[in-house]
Amino acid sequence: MSQHYDYLIIGSGIIGMAVAFEIKRENPAARVCIIDKEQSEAAHASGRNSGVLHAGFYYTADSLKAQFTVTGNRLMKQYCCQHSIPVNLCGKLVVAQNEKELEQLYELERRGKRNGAKVEIVDEYNASEIEPNVRTFKKALYSPDTASVDPKLVCAALRKDLSAQGVEFFFGTKYLGHAENVARTTGGEFVASKVINCAGLYADKIAKDFGFGRKYTIIPFKGIYWKYTKNKTDVRTNIYPVPNLKNPFLGVHFTKTASGEIKIGPTAIPAFWRENYERLANFSLEEFVEICAREAQLFAANSFGFRDLALEEMKKYNKRYMVDLASHMVRHIDPEGFTERTLPGIRAQLLDTRHRQLVQDFVVEGDHRSIHVLNAVSPAFTCAFPFALYLLEKYDVIV
Repeated sequence: MSQHYDYLIIGSGIIGMAVAFEIKRENPAARVCIIDKEQSEAAHASGRNSGVLHAGFYYTADSLKAQFTVTGNRLMKQYCCQHSIPVNLCGKLVVAQNEKELEQLYELERRGKRNGAKVEIVDEYNASEIEPNVRTFKKALYSPDTASVDPKLVCAALRKDLSAQGVEFFFGTKYLGHAENVARTTGGEFVASKVINCAGLYADKIAKDFGFGRKYTIIPFKGIYWKYTKNKTDVRTNIYPVPNLKNPFLGVHFTKTASGEIKIGPTAIPAFWRENYERLANFSLEEFVEICAREAQLFAANSFGFRDLALEEMKKYNKRYMVDLASHMVRHIDPEGFTERTLPGIRAQLLDTRHRQLVQDFVVEGDHRSIHVLNAVSPAFTCAFPFALYLLEKYDVIV
């Protein structure tokens, strides 16, 4: 028997659940369900990310990321406070290695101030007051509002909240296709007035089934972190390098987790299929052929510097290489202290296939029947609540 809903959300990650949260806040009587092919919420990027709440200084002022990060940071902290979820208010230092990177620090400061973020350039002395172990060239950028949470705790709290408000979850339920307002799944048919696609790694596939996202495809990148098990005290704040602003990756950095642990990462290693987490787990021959062919084209043409990026990132499979990169940002760290690899994540990075360029900003397409979140990469976790509200307003979801 078909089940009837006002809203069918595909994907129980942070974006899918934040959308449901905002729908119920605006219209408590709305019938909402969330389907997911996995057995629990946040099985992919939402539960495998660093948990860093970003402050909003990396992004150009005309971007959706800039529009939502400062507000998202505040709202996520509020949500955590209301639900007794620990937040590590550890801040962040972005450090420079040379004169050229020093110039980029000032660009980050300009972006941050335009976006309403609280940022300031500090000298080496003040940087060492914030983080005694930090090493930087003359100056550093300080972001006091950067913080860390446990993403799994946040997502578990959201699922509990939504269930209490009448949102129905159907796990082990994979989207198969649709006809008009009927969605076919492995768990039966769902009739919905509006479908909201928040499927992460498979969002582009589902979007194409509805006639959207035709100029895009997902290129997966694997993120690996190493945990510092020697102690929790050698580093007390997040320490990041100056990023290459031409691509969306932030480079290997030190992260302080919600529980105070220290880790370094992530990598941005091109993956060979969408859920290429470990060895041959979740292997798909069709995806392997499709993605390898696409990556071979990008490699041959060195589109957006993909060849250089791929060769550099592959080196990071070597733990010593990653530790060496991180060690340039601190005065001392024990290379033997990194003994545990954390759960790897996959970044569902959107590629514009016409121009062979990675898409930097959030991308959404849709109409009165369906909405498709095609690119919701970092800082999507931070931005989840205001981004969800933006979707509802842009597509007149609440009537």
